[in-house]
Amino acid sequence: MGGKYRITGDKYPRMRRPRRRGKLILAATASVVALGLAGWGTMQLIDVFTGGDKKATAADHKKNCPAAGPSTPAKALPRPAKITVNVYNATPRGGLAKQAADELKKRGFTIGKVGNASAEYDKKVAGPGVLLGAPSATNGALQVLGTQLEGAVPKTDARKTADVDLILGTKFTTFNTPRSAAAALEALTKPSPAPSC
Repeated sequence: MGGKYRITGDKYPRMRRPRRRGKLILAATASVVALGLAGWGTMQLIDVFTGGDKKATAADHKKNCPAAGPSTPAKALPRPAKITVNVYNATPRGGLAKQAADELKKRGFTIGKVGNASAEYDKKVAGPGVLLGAPSATNGALQVLGTQLEGAVPKTDARKTADVDLILGTKFTTFNTPRSAAAALEALTKPSPAPSC
């Protein structure tokens, strides 16, 4: 034979194309992936048409859902007339404590002391005000007074008396309107709803 099929020395010509194993591996992998996807799709279709395990899920959900009704009962907050408020001015503006005390008196609060703030707070209250009272007043008198002044920061001290302090800060301009204060107070007294199931 001549040409490229000619035998010379110890080399022999190849008569067929070399095998490509890469294509064979790729075809096998693609087949496995296709079969896996087909099986997964079949399971999804079976779940869709048979309802899957929805019955068990609904039963478990009912077990975990609390009984209907409010999760916490309504709060019994003190009326403004039962709260004695001391009003202190921590700003450089003169007469502010008297004006604030007169307004709170119109809204039904009992007014105690009126004057300038102590050195601890004088000209050191950056916000609208600070509400100060005993720890027992946190969920009572301080909350009711807080409905009158948005942004006031509640704090507690070591006092044993039931009176509370309103220390007016530099950003104090006016109290909430009576309507918005009443709405905020009503929101406090409503029971919180149970989580929906």
